[in-house]
Amino acid sequence: MRILIADDHAVVRHGLKQILADAFSQAVFGEAGNAEEVFSQIGKEPWDVVVLDISMPDRSGLEVLCDIRKARPELPVLVLSMHPENQFAVRVLRDGASGYLTKASAPEELVGAIKKVLAGGRYVSPVLAEKLAADLSVNTDKAPQEFLSNREYQVLRLLASGKIVSEIAGELRLSVKTISTYRARVLEKMRLRNNAQLMHYAMEHHLVW
Repeated sequence: MRILIADDHAVVRHGLKQILADAFSQAVFGEAGNAEEVFSQIGKEPWDVVVLDISMPDRSGLEVLCDIRKARPELPVLVLSMHPENQFAVRVLRDGASGYLTKASAPEELVGAIKKVLAGGRYVSPVLAEKLAADLSVNTDKAPQEFLSNREYQVLRLLASGKIVSEIAGELRLSVKTISTYRARVLEKMRLRNNAQLMHYAMEHHLVW
C-alpha cells in the first residue's frame, strides 16, 4: 500500500505517518508540502490514496483536489482539514473527494476512513451523514454559498475574515481587478450589497471562525 500525505506542516505529516504506520505496517509513505510537490509525487509514483490538507501554501486544496481528479480520476483522495465540516465537507465531496475528516478526529477514525476509501467507498463522519440525510428529507433550497464556484467561495471566506481586495490579490497571486470581479460575483449571487452584509452572513452561518 502506498499512501501520499500532503500537508504544509512537517509535524502534521510526521504525526499522520506514525498513526497510519501503526495500522498499516506494510505501507510505504510519501510526503508533499505544497501543490507542486503533490503533482510531482503523483507523476512519479502509483499511489493508492492521497491524504490532502485543504489549506495548501501555494494553491487552494480545492484546486489541487480538482486537478488530481483530472490527472488521476481513479485515485482516492481523503481530505483532512482543520476547518469544521460545515465549511468545506459537502463542497469537497461534490468535487470528487472520497472523504472528509477534520484534524480533530480520533486516530482510529482516520484509519477507518483510509480503509473505507481504499475499499472503493466514501467516508463521512456520523455527524455529517446525519446532516446530509436530514437535508435530503426536507424540501429546502440550496444555501446561497452553494452556488459559488470554489474560487468565489475562497474569496468569500477571505473577505469575511476582514481582508481587503489588495491583500486577497497578493495571497492568491491574482490581480486586484480579478479579485474585485470575484467579489462582485459573490455579492450578486448571494444577493448582498456590501462587505459588511457578507461578513455578517458568513459569521451567522459559521463559514469563518
